[in-house]
Amino acid sequence: MATAIVGIVLPLLPTTPFVLLAAYCFSRGSARYEHWLLTHPRFGPLVRDWRANRAVPLRAKQLATGMMALSAIAAWWVLPPHMRWIPGACCAAVAVWLWRLPTRIAL
Repeated sequence: MATAIVGIVLPLLPTTPFVLLAAYCFSRGSARYEHWLLTHPRFGPLVRDWRANRAVPLRAKQLATGMMALSAIAAWWVLPPHMRWIPGACCAAVAVWLWRLPTRIAL
């Protein structure tokens, strides 16, 4: 869960997959932490939607894609020439996976 929280401010770390992984681990290890995560005002709806429908909110998809694009562009300028393609390829693969998931309909 700490990695997911760090991912909120660091663009190269995706928040959503780490929140879902934390929810899975909490469901196996700690009913108390699982309850905390499910009732959390920011992360709770994301986890509940994932468990019910394997759906991700449209806003989360848009934000994740935008942050991954900015991260890949920034990495292009910082990394050595032979490694510049790696962040872009990883972010593109995650974006394809993310956009193939069902989108939660806002009520």
